[in-house]
Amino acid sequence: MIKTLIFDWGDTVMRDFTQYPGPMAYWPKVEAINGIENALKYLKKKYILCIATNAKESDTNLVIKALERVNLKKYFNYFYSSYDLGYKKPDSNFFLTIAKNINVKTSECVMIGNDYEKDIIGAKLIGMKTILFNKKIKKNDFCYADDIIFSMTDLPEKIKNLDK
Repeated sequence: MIKTLIFDWGDTVMRDFTQYPGPMAYWPKVEAINGIENALKYLKKKYILCIATNAKESDTNLVIKALERVNLKKYFNYFYSSYDLGYKKPDSNFFLTIAKNINVKTSECVMIGNDYEKDIIGAKLIGMKTILFNKKIKKNDFCYADDIIFSMTDLPEKIKNLDK
């Protein structure tokens, strides 16, 4: 049974504009990923939702500030950054520490992210289910991903299927 959904932040929940320097919370322009708010609204009813990021220039408080700018903070129960955790994805300690802090088994978690190597492989190797948000790459060699989505509008149905 799935209890917790763990989301990568940049280019999974919020668009990463690489042309802007510094923390996303202070960028002149921020955007949510298309379809993410409706997906979060639906998923929040049944699951614990978390942000877990390797953001180089943002600690957890700056991640929260950026989420507030696009009105998405309210959907998340927990916020984690490698800056504050002391571990970076794909290190298994990154994912294990989050599961321990939330008091859930790794088998009760789904990691959702856009970076196969960082978000998916590390989570899968410690027993989490995984969904790759793959906006661009059309290759099929993603054996550690339990599923792949090309739009966030597909996420609720994919979670439902994994939770059967």
